[in-house]
Amino acid sequence: MKHGKKYSDAAKAIDRATQYEPAEAIALAKKAATAKFDETIEAHIRTGCDGRHADQQIRGAVVLPNGTGKTVKVLVFAKGDKLNEAEAAGADFVGGEELIPKIQNDGWLDFDVVVATPDMMGVVGRLGKVLGPKGLMPNPKAGTVTMDVTKAVNDIKAGKIEYRLDKSNIIHVPVGKASFTEEQLKENFDALMDAIVKAKPSTLKGQYLRSISLAPTMGPGVKVSTAKF
Repeated sequence: MKHGKKYSDAAKAIDRATQYEPAEAIALAKKAATAKFDETIEAHIRTGCDGRHADQQIRGAVVLPNGTGKTVKVLVFAKGDKLNEAEAAGADFVGGEELIPKIQNDGWLDFDVVVATPDMMGVVGRLGKVLGPKGLMPNPKAGTVTMDVTKAVNDIKAGKIEYRLDKSNIIHVPVGKASFTEEQLKENFDALMDAIVKAKPSTLKGQYLRSISLAPTMGPGVKVSTAKF
């Protein structure tokens, strides 16, 4: 794959063989973000888990102390008083069964996170084929199936992110924007790693964290030392 001059220049500052301490890796990843837009700094964490086994699945959520730098649109499926509660909490869209055809037939997906009260999961389940592949299906482990819609909406708006293993047992999550200070990115990264270390499956034999790298949207990756985790 051919990269542009900016990418190549940024890559020169990074030693591919070195595993940097988190603070140094963050500084390098921030410096490598040279695009004209505010790039997202992402963490890519390769684990030793085998996601095909239910007891080695990793899935959860963590609130990043400094948010993600992105405005997140929240859709809440609820009924009765919970509809008003979701609206009051600042949800962008609220509704029930009437939203199903809009999503299923009209392809409406103008939202980033879906929250549902448990009594609505029968309805939301019908959208499994649409929401599932996009990672939008509400899940109790991620705190998006709950009766406490106020907390769910507030947490998401404050910078709550979901993490889960992909098919190659890697976790990809944003830790903030390139415009954040190094300190803000470090606080977010620490909060994320803390949650992932705690999520280690008890049945896992062998090394849990195989490799960690940080990369801006358009820039090269920086390897992070796994020693302290």
